Amino acid sequence: MTAFQQLHQPTGRIVTKDKEEYYFFGGTAYLGLLDDPGYIELYKQGIDTYGLNNGTSRSNNVQLGIYDDAEIVLAKRFGFAAVGLLSSGYLAAQVAVRTLSVQKEVLYAPGAHPALWIDAMLPDRRSFEDWRDATIAYINASEETSFLIVSNTLDNLAPCYHDFAPFVELCDSSKHLFFILDDSHGIGVVKRDAVSVDFGLMDRHQNVEVVLVASLAKGMGTDAGVVMGRHEVIEQIKKHPIFRGASPPSPAAIYALIHGENFYQDAFNRLHDNLASFTGFLKENDKLAFIPDFPVFTSLDPHLYRYFLHQHILISSFPYPLPDSPLLNRIVISALHTAEDLHFLADKYLLKSQ
Repeated sequence: MTAFQQLHQPTGRIVTKDKEEYYFFGGTAYLGLLDDPGYIELYKQGIDTYGLNNGTSRSNNVQLGIYDDAEIVLAKRFGFAAVGLLSSGYLAAQVAVRTLSVQKEVLYAPGAHPALWIDAMLPDRRSFEDWRDATIAYINASEETSFLIVSNTLDNLAPCYHDFAPFVELCDSSKHLFFILDDSHGIGVVKRDAVSVDFGLMDRHQNVEVVLVASLAKGMGTDAGVVMGRHEVIEQIKKHPIFRGASPPSPAAIYALIHGENFYQDAFNRLHDNLASFTGFLKENDKLAFIPDFPVFTSLDPHLYRYFLHQHILISSFPYPLPDSPLLNRIVISALHTAEDLHFLADKYLLKSQ
């Protein structure tokens, strides 16, 4: 097997190894901004304006204005009252969980990303639905009144969306439910300029509080993380030592993020056109698992990676989230792929399926 390690190139549409080219259908750069020449040029403009990085924390007496500007822009863009901006999705998740877990019973959904963990977690093999129903029953029977429910918004591995409405519909209204939901794989990808989960029902209940965290490195092409929610909650989070002491993201990256709206819109359109094209090639009884508007197609075929490799197609195939976890084979469609790429992939996949 060809080892694609120690690469020194963008993981864009094509990956080159030993002077041979492979179509890359993997990774999580769904909108392909990491290899968009116009977006890269915008990043360079940010470097010219702000330098390579920011050598002060958010609590320093000398501050760059780009971070406050970006938090206002992102709050409006994604429909939240306030946003806290950090250098990674991991830090965003950690500061949210460590701030909001005080004096609450913490309940973790199966598959919650390790960035959300306070301590080491034992794997929960239940389905999300089984866990959710059991957790609702537990909350209603408990003498505790305040709960922190921590979950991904979607399972990007299966893949599947998670439905949180039953918590609101079935939990006793005397219980205070605080949700930290990680939308790293959905934000700006599943829906245009939006998060992937609908908060309409949750917003209408006074006993329910939702905080959303996300890495912006997946779809949004930015090495940064966000915490989004009500003003009072975000201000509380910004007082935590993690937020105050951590270095902020590159100001050049944030400059590109808030000034690159046209590149995002074009990439979003291309991604969803590509998804429509590829799913149109698949047969009704196809064994690939996928969900609407999400660019990951999962296969349980253990031989798929090697087969595709011989066809000069490189997909994601590795154990996750732990080294001894089962192997995941995922085909990932991005905005970078051309119509010819998708035809080639579909032809090779359908040939193997016959």
